[in-house]
Amino acid sequence: MGEDVRETVDRRDDPRGVTPWDRAPWRAAALAWAGSALAAHGLRETGERRVRLRPWSVLTRISVEDGEPVWFKANPPASAFEAGLTEALSRWAPAHGLRPLAAVAVDPARGWSLLPDGGPLFRDVLDAGPADPRAWEVPLARYAELQRDLTPRTAEIEALGVPAARTAGLPEVFDRLVAANTALDGDGRRALRALRPRLADWCAELADAGVADCLDHADLHEGQLFAPAPDRFTFFDWGDASVTHPFCGLLVPLRAARARYGPAVLPRLRDAYLEPWGGAGADAAGLRRAASLALRLGAIGRAGAWARLFPEAPAAGAGSGAADSARWLRELLTEPLL
Repeated sequence: MGEDVRETVDRRDDPRGVTPWDRAPWRAAALAWAGSALAAHGLRETGERRVRLRPWSVLTRISVEDGEPVWFKANPPASAFEAGLTEALSRWAPAHGLRPLAAVAVDPARGWSLLPDGGPLFRDVLDAGPADPRAWEVPLARYAELQRDLTPRTAEIEALGVPAARTAGLPEVFDRLVAANTALDGDGRRALRALRPRLADWCAELADAGVADCLDHADLHEGQLFAPAPDRFTFFDWGDASVTHPFCGLLVPLRAARARYGPAVLPRLRDAYLEPWGGAGADAAGLRRAASLALRLGAIGRAGAWARLFPEAPAAGAGSGAADSARWLRELLTEPLL
């Protein structure tokens, strides 16, 4: 990579962990790999390099001569599968995934990827336009279509290292999360353990609802999809993903829509998401019941992502995601959005 390139670094203090960017050998290896991947695509870095450091990733915007910027991403070990998953999605669902620049632009073992610019974020499009409570309808339908189309590839997705949190096994996932969490107080732990029989019933009912487990993004908020053209959406940032009931993926986008537009929009958005699933053998009432169960159980996936990315340290405290994981576990005690 060019030595004359200007570099700006965006650091955010976060007690949950540090990135490897400040380790000179790692940084040199990452930049050399990115430079080789650019060269394989006939590109050369120029201008300004913008580095964003977060405990969950190193993200670098690289300016290139005569072209749109490209992005280098490095995931931590717990989400290193994202690089291979991103490459696979670019082949399996090219209309909905970012395509790596070249075959050498993904290193699954190290969790590195070099990707093209995806265009404007959905969040920026929403902020720039008039308030439209129906704005989430099309992206949710597209997301459902993506999940449905990927269902036959579920075993391949798990083979890439995407964590399995199968619907029938969610009670055991819940047990492990509650037992390991150090941020739950006594009352919270007792309440969750008392909930366990009902939670097992919800999981069993959802597993029998007629919709197979498949890929769930698990964190599909407004900043996790691009909107490069009208009615076209690209889903990215799969580091929290798991294989579970697909409807669990409704939790985060419906929370985002409620925060922006209020709760009245939720039934319409839920139904927009469920429409592509209408051929799965369940009637509308059955699909809505399944969505209600999944909206509650989706909190297990969010708790699991925090626990996975920031595991408990021997002394717990600052380096762990225990507080965030506990917050999502406590969400199981509340009524679902719908």
